[in-house]
Amino acid sequence: MSLHHGRTILAIPGPSVMPERVIRAMHRASPNIYEGEMIDMTATILPDLKKVARTSGNVAIYIGNGHSAWEASINNTLNKGDKVLVLGTGRFGPGWGDMGKSLGIDVELMDFGMHSDADPARIYERLRADKSNEIRAVLTVQTDTASSVQNDIPAIRKAINDANHPALFMVDCIASLGCEPHEMDQWGVDVMVSACQKGLMTPAGLAFVFFNEKAQKARKLVHPSLYWDWTTRANPDVYYQHFGGTAPTHHLYALREALDMIVHEEGIENVWARHETFANAIWAAIDAWGDTGTMWHNIKSHSKRSRGVSSVQTTPDVGGILRHDCEFLAGVTLGIGLGMAQPNTPEYAQYFRIGHMGHLNVHMVMGTLGAIDFSLKRNNIPHGDGALAAAAKVMADHNFN
Repeated sequence: MSLHHGRTILAIPGPSVMPERVIRAMHRASPNIYEGEMIDMTATILPDLKKVARTSGNVAIYIGNGHSAWEASINNTLNKGDKVLVLGTGRFGPGWGDMGKSLGIDVELMDFGMHSDADPARIYERLRADKSNEIRAVLTVQTDTASSVQNDIPAIRKAINDANHPALFMVDCIASLGCEPHEMDQWGVDVMVSACQKGLMTPAGLAFVFFNEKAQKARKLVHPSLYWDWTTRANPDVYYQHFGGTAPTHHLYALREALDMIVHEEGIENVWARHETFANAIWAAIDAWGDTGTMWHNIKSHSKRSRGVSSVQTTPDVGGILRHDCEFLAGVTLGIGLGMAQPNTPEYAQYFRIGHMGHLNVHMVMGTLGAIDFSLKRNNIPHGDGALAAAAKVMADHNFN
């Protein structure tokens, strides 16, 4: 007799759980795309996206996933043969670099592996050595979804400044925007890319590129195609130019509803605080379970972990057992250990990830942790006691003012 009935929980690091009201916002007939409500609504979306990114700069919307944002950012700032420094702290920094290589960009990868953040001192030394300023841009992620590391964006910006280097600073916030603090203008980020399906709680399909005046000056030295050109998307003469064609109408309705929740109801600082509390609760549970050495955090340092996803390593087979039981017996889908080992190898079953981003509350977090606890007990896997109590205590101590 199965226990797998009722609502399921998607505890992967994106696409995240969508609020019911976001889903309902899409349940309507197609609108007029030439005048009226759709045009007026889009005009309200752009400033709210900037509020989440904390920028007074520009934003261009693309119909695509995060990879399309990578390609758009490169097309608008770099020419074939230009050199960039890519910081690898997991899977997705190198992925952005691979996109650059496919477009003819000369990519230098500074690889920090799958278990640590980028070292500003190494970045400073490399840029200081670049006497002829061949490096046109420094590319990094704020959160790597695979390793769950959080890079120190202000510290990397300081390293660039201390080296007195003119490179553009380009940051991937696909997994962090709307989950953890990002201050684009204050931190000196020139180009920031993101997407809608994680912290912004909207169905996958929209990507965003935010850019400042320094990046726009770089745009004048390149020749992107009409479709990728961010200039007309950010400042169109007519509505369709926002999207290079027909607007993604129902995605925009969903995004408008999600931004209402984030910006105008909860408030972005409160969103960050909620994610901080849930992350700490989940980490407390992992620490308790791991007292016997069954599992441990991929990122050891508390301050260097993402607030939206936790990557966990386990003793042999445990990660695979937990993922199977949680999904097929308990109705909770955990994330795979992306990039940690090759699929179909014994090492692959030693990792899992918990996504804790977007539309979450106490019972959803406790339900996810309870499903993991259920599997540990069902399979008699050695584990420490008190995980659920530890998580509940963290959330009970949250500042509810």
